[in-house]
Amino acid sequence: MSSSDDVAYVEFVDATRSSLLAYAWLLTADGHAAEDLVQETLVRVYVRWRRLRGGQPLAYARRVLSNLHTDRWRTRRREVLREEVPEAAYTFDPMTTELVRALQQLSPRERECVVLRHYLDQSEKDTAATLGISVGSVKSYTSKGLAGLRPLLSTTTEEERYV
Repeated sequence: MSSSDDVAYVEFVDATRSSLLAYAWLLTADGHAAEDLVQETLVRVYVRWRRLRGGQPLAYARRVLSNLHTDRWRTRRREVLREEVPEAAYTFDPMTTELVRALQQLSPRERECVVLRHYLDQSEKDTAATLGISVGSVKSYTSKGLAGLRPLLSTTTEEERYV
């Protein structure tokens, strides 16, 4: 690659890394796994940078990240039990941690749709393009995901609802 391509790529990484990391963390709920996903995504973007530079590299990066995440949960469906809880590598706001725990209760596709639509503020069309599914599927997964999140994130008790 030419030096101007390298400079443009570095600028792209600087501008988008935190957004991609936040997206990956919301999908995985694991800081290390999120960093791995972002790193692998950025490597794949770099390989295709000449073709992407003039287009929408962020959209491509989000699509790659989503596909990598999907590949990981497809191949690693087994739960790994450990005797000790690992030390937290990061400290987070309790509400954010609660949100991520609630997101983990959703199916992977529902989680991806909810995060893309409501956290990254993408349109239904952009979300469908990112995930490679139809707009109707995005609507369905998002609706089911939000319905699944409501009881998990509700802060009111049953008695408070009727008062």
